[in-house]
Amino acid sequence: MDKELRNRDIRYCVDRSVFHETELGGSTPPSTNSGRAIFNAAKNKLRCSRSAAKSLLFKFIPILQWLPHYPVKEWLLGDIVSGVSVGILQLPQGLAYALLAAVPPVFGLYSSFFPVFIYSFFGTSRHVSVGTFTVMSIMVGSVAESLVPTEFVQGNDTIINMDARDEARVEVVATLTLFVGIFQIILGLVQFGFVVTYLSEPLVRGYTTAATIHVTVSQLKHIFGLPLSERSQPLSLIYSLISLFRRIHNTNIGTLVVSTIALLCLFAVKEVNQKWQSKLPMPIPIELVVLVISTGLSYGINLHEQYGVGIVGNIPTGLLAPTVPKTDLFFQVVGNAFAIAVVGYTITISLAKMFAIKHGYKVDSNQELIALGLSNLTGSFFHCFAVTSSMSRSLVQESTGGNTQIAGSVSSLITLVIILKAGELFTALPKAILSAIVIANLKEMYKQFMDIPALWRTNKYDLLIWIVTFLSTICLNLDIGLGVSVIFGLLTITFRTQLPQYSVLGQVFDTDIYRDICQNTMTKEVDGIKIFRTSSAIYFANAELYAQTLKAKVGVNIDLLIEKKKKAVMKRKRGLQKVITLAQRILSNTKKGSGLEFLMNKEAIVGSLQTLSETIPNPPTLQSLGLERLSFHSLILDFAAVCFIDTVGIKMLKIIFEEFKDIEVDVYLVNCPGSILRQLQSSRFFNETFTPALIFPTIHDAVSYLSQTHESSSLQEVTAI
Repeated sequence: MDKELRNRDIRYCVDRSVFHETELGGSTPPSTNSGRAIFNAAKNKLRCSRSAAKSLLFKFIPILQWLPHYPVKEWLLGDIVSGVSVGILQLPQGLAYALLAAVPPVFGLYSSFFPVFIYSFFGTSRHVSVGTFTVMSIMVGSVAESLVPTEFVQGNDTIINMDARDEARVEVVATLTLFVGIFQIILGLVQFGFVVTYLSEPLVRGYTTAATIHVTVSQLKHIFGLPLSERSQPLSLIYSLISLFRRIHNTNIGTLVVSTIALLCLFAVKEVNQKWQSKLPMPIPIELVVLVISTGLSYGINLHEQYGVGIVGNIPTGLLAPTVPKTDLFFQVVGNAFAIAVVGYTITISLAKMFAIKHGYKVDSNQELIALGLSNLTGSFFHCFAVTSSMSRSLVQESTGGNTQIAGSVSSLITLVIILKAGELFTALPKAILSAIVIANLKEMYKQFMDIPALWRTNKYDLLIWIVTFLSTICLNLDIGLGVSVIFGLLTITFRTQLPQYSVLGQVFDTDIYRDICQNTMTKEVDGIKIFRTSSAIYFANAELYAQTLKAKVGVNIDLLIEKKKKAVMKRKRGLQKVITLAQRILSNTKKGSGLEFLMNKEAIVGSLQTLSETIPNPPTLQSLGLERLSFHSLILDFAAVCFIDTVGIKMLKIIFEEFKDIEVDVYLVNCPGSILRQLQSSRFFNETFTPALIFPTIHDAVSYLSQTHESSSLQEVTAI
């Protein structure tokens, strides 16, 4: 009967857990104890499953977590004002950065709408403004110009079929953006957010500074009104400058005048914005003002027809129907797509962490990858180019009261209105104005040259990374330059671990603190004990240097002393062998003769053998060999900074133990991490001679033990004498 009841209860619990999940809380428990236990387990499992699913959903779509608790009264007004401010700024920047991406201006507007709107749902940062950005645009444009160069559709500097070229570049850019998004999503799903650690701040700043130079040079043709062909290969920057100076006499005066006036106005008002930012409710939208005024003047004066000033031309209104990018370009863009994906993520996560620390919340680095990936993936179907966070717009979004990505949604909606209704109003906009806006927004980037004197004073390795990154990006272009920079940055890590800091430690008077004796005058070496520290791991690249430096730091030529000991031992052995040979010869003669010779030399032979047996103990000591003893009896190796040790390092460590043991110095390890101990044990480092008893938790523990032990040994020797 009990068995039937139990089976019924099991079926009851399983049925309700599968088909009646919502009724578990109010259902009647089973009749047996085992049934109730199964029922409760199923109930708890369901709760855990729901909780896990809910947590996963909130992690993947963060807006679901914070939107239901959104404080409307406190934050809504600030988010709207912030969104409007950023939306106004996005219009000129979107149009301008499209030129950098080598596509018609309207695609800059598309890139300021679709990705921004998607990010507001999936991003974890509340303050970054996603959209077009200088560095990303120039990297995208570099790929587009290399795959669809101007020479492809022209015989000289005069473009024959601009529409065909632009259409081909839009397809390339869409495909590139598609794979940028795919790479970012994959990296986010495999928890690859740590990749940003390989792009150090000096590397990123050196790279963006070099990219700023590329951007500036690429816009000079619009500033001077010169029809120059684009290049995208190593030394393209040099070639572009040479081509520019060769044709500088053909400068369009009207274009140059428009550019100069626009630059002066932009720089002047930006200075005002920066100087009076604490008193202004929001920065003066000088880009929009210049955009509107220049468009009106261009239309009224007819700058294009009268003075030959290049204009944007037709900007279609409305949204394009989504299309699938061409995937047959995969092998041509895959390398650049990965580089752009990593750079875009690096910029976004750097800004996101900065604002998160300032406002006291956390960002998920892997979710940021997914959010950016979805933004770019979605944008690729609408002919957008790759986007990331913009420093200037993010600062505006944060300073004007933005608290959440509601501000981002508002700014994207403003862009949508412009795309649907107002785009055609800017057909007469001079391209020189867009180039002036791009150059004016690079002002802060040029200030990064001040990193050079700062790094010179603080860290020479970081300075070297900055300079190599800058020069490689300038000379080899953006994609190859980034690869060279990352490889060089990783090599500097090897250099630093190959050439670490080594020091001999002394004790700060009457404390348990030990510091470098060369850098601290308050320290003194402990009598009879040497303490040696390294600042790096011990592995194949620096194991030999570690041993050499250790021998040099102890103040004694260890190798020479070991060599002297070996020679002294061999000399004593040869002397003993001579006596033994002599004795054997005498004994041989004794057997042949009367034995008188043996009796006459008996005492001398026995005395020599006795003397040798007393002076050559087993094993022989330095004192017995007539060599000077060392001033220290113990060597302590501090492993506090040793994060790992490989097989080569372990072999070298064993050699160190054996060599110092040979000259009557005991070696001890202190501050040894658990991982190092496990490596030593698995490598069979310990044996009958070198046991785990040679390891101490701290330097002071080892010093205290060795001092007491040596005093006791010295006292016993004195008593024995």
